[in-house]
Amino acid sequence: MPPETPSRDQDRFDDEDFPAYTMGRAAEMIGATPGFLRAVGEARLITPLRSEGGHRRYSRYQLRVAARARELVDQGTPIEAACRIVVLEDQLEDALRINEELRGRPAADTEYL
Repeated sequence: MPPETPSRDQDRFDDEDFPAYTMGRAAEMIGATPGFLRAVGEARLITPLRSEGGHRRYSRYQLRVAARARELVDQGTPIEAACRIVVLEDQLEDALRINEELRGRPAADTEYL
């Protein structure tokens, strides 16, 4: 393989959606418990991929989403409400981006958090 061509494994490191993290590592990374990750999965906020052995695997994108839900829960928001808020924030961000694209301008960094 030529040196300037990234390997397939390297591509995975750059992929936001590659399920690279085990439940234990994912929980540790966002400062939560495995039970919290199971709860946001049951609330359908995130759906982890399953390994061949049936273990949950999480992507960086999923960890960011779960971490946002954890912030809300830590502030006293019930988990179901926190998951709904995160979904609505994500939908709003997408709608704003699409609006900006349709207007022909680059999307501005907007943060409503």
